[in-house]
Amino acid sequence: MRDRVQTARARPAAGGPSALRELLERVERATPAGRDRAIDGLRALAIAGVVLGHWLVTALVADSGTLRGASPLRELPAFTPASWLFQTLAVFFLVGGLVAARGRARAEQGFRAWLRRRLARLFAPVMAVAAVWSVIAVTMLARGVAVDTVLALAALVWSPLWFLLVFGALTALTPVAARIGPAWPVAVVALVDLVRFWLGGPGWLGWVNVIAGWLVPYCLGASWAGGLPSRRTGWALLLGGAAATAVLVLWAGYPASMVGVPGAAVSNLDPPTLAAVTFGLAQCGAARLLAGPLRRALRRPLAWAAVAVVNVHAITIFLWHQTAMIAVTALGLLTGGILPGLHTAPDSAAWVAARLAWLPVFGAALVACCALAGVKRPGRAGG
Repeated sequence: MRDRVQTARARPAAGGPSALRELLERVERATPAGRDRAIDGLRALAIAGVVLGHWLVTALVADSGTLRGASPLRELPAFTPASWLFQTLAVFFLVGGLVAARGRARAEQGFRAWLRRRLARLFAPVMAVAAVWSVIAVTMLARGVAVDTVLALAALVWSPLWFLLVFGALTALTPVAARIGPAWPVAVVALVDLVRFWLGGPGWLGWVNVIAGWLVPYCLGASWAGGLPSRRTGWALLLGGAAATAVLVLWAGYPASMVGVPGAAVSNLDPPTLAAVTFGLAQCGAARLLAGPLRRALRRPLAWAAVAVVNVHAITIFLWHQTAMIAVTALGLLTGGILPGLHTAPDSAAWVAARLAWLPVFGAALVACCALAGVKRPGRAGG
């Protein structure tokens, strides 16, 4: 579908409502008749959650001529539910496992050729980010920008890229993911947590969960490749996962935040804990329940066109969304003032309100970054 949507968007059209209508018709015609639009809708929701989550829980504070990273989750515990809404990684891995398993089943080439093609599509866009940020970092240092500022900005851009490494590793495990199912990786995560939290085991053991933890939704998605399970299964995952997460948070001492909080002794995400896994299972259940409503909603041409475009450029959006926020923050400094919600400490409800007002600006900057990154180049089908 990606090739067809790219072609549909590339054709010139006159401006005005008729041009929009023509574009929507082209995207509609480019969509295969049997495509399950709910899967694309879930992927779009997942990438939107990641982007909005990073923009809301990450702040760059102007402090004595430098920029330092901060998080409202540390200063505003009441903001914790935001991490429940916007930490959507399990849905991304769920959809990834489902799409990879379906794509592998349809592929005519051998596994190695299929894997090489998928990994190239996954990692090729990283080269542009690496090149741009190498130039930015060298230029900033040459102009006397504080090293701490450069490191803080680079960390915002590079730290989320662990996701691509894990996704690539799980893609290589696609042939066995559907066969082993999610129960075994859940057991591995539980055992690792038991050893490191209760039996005095080494902290480094938690990094086993980076693969095992995200293998849970990936395996679940691969097992759904032949068709989505019943709504009863969706409710079981949602309610069971939510109940297990509540027990782990309220009585086992796991953090309530589903993302890392600066200064916290334990993070549910870095590396993943059993609470992150059970929370992810609840999200997978919610995704199954949302599939029907999404499928109906995406019959509307405008909604489907928006989702199709996001899916075509999902990796580009992921790679450049932090750069967009940084660009707006840096341009804001050129005004000569400290702008609320952009350069101020995230320690009040006023900061949250101001930050929400900046989100459309970040979105516009992201569109510009994606355009400069060359998102109109011919792509390949999304699988």
